[in-house]
Amino acid sequence: MRDTLIVIPTYCERENIGQIAPAVVGAIEADLLVADDDSPDGTADLAEELGRNDPRIQVLQRKGRPRGLGPAYVDAFGWALERGYSFVIQMDADFSHDPVHLGALRAACEDADVAIGSRYVPGGETPGWPLARRLISRGGSLYTRTILGLPIRDTTSGFKCWRAGALRQIGLERVAARGFAFQIEMLYRARQAGLRLVEVPVRFCDRRVGQSKMSAKIFIEGLLAVWRIRFAEHR
Repeated sequence: MRDTLIVIPTYCERENIGQIAPAVVGAIEADLLVADDDSPDGTADLAEELGRNDPRIQVLQRKGRPRGLGPAYVDAFGWALERGYSFVIQMDADFSHDPVHLGALRAACEDADVAIGSRYVPGGETPGWPLARRLISRGGSLYTRTILGLPIRDTTSGFKCWRAGALRQIGLERVAARGFAFQIEMLYRARQAGLRLVEVPVRFCDRRVGQSKMSAKIFIEGLLAVWRIRFAEHR
């Protein structure tokens, strides 16, 4: 068994999974776990078909489980810890997280507990983004950093590598966020636990095909969740 597991949560990503799965296992010496939220488009079925031809690709079908990005990652991280992986990389299915950066994230965790793929450190890029989107994204990260005291420029990045020990130290059973605020809560808990965090520059592109899960409602929920995280920890 390889010491690194890549986790990709999916919901209706059939158009992408057939390309992203072989791309990630071809980019780095690692296994892949597709954590699927019972997608009606057959994402899990296609992933399992890929796995029959490549044993590095495995599927966690989350039927009957609470849906959402947070619960999917918590289940997948628990799956990785039970099987003895030393490093766990999280990323999206839509190629917004380029597999070319996987090696750099994994290497950064040799000297850190958490490596964050960052758009906002020197060398990071968001090609093709209009000015308004850049301002909103950077403003959201500044807002989060200020309220939670995080020394991280890209607080909403979903492209990370974790040491297994870091995940155990955080205590996955305590993580409450279900949506995109999961990324923020995990960083905050890592910081509170005294873990070593490092940012690695990455190129973040828009998805190639399929529908984005982000919306104005989700963005606002994320802004409010920052306060929930802060006050919950204070209590």
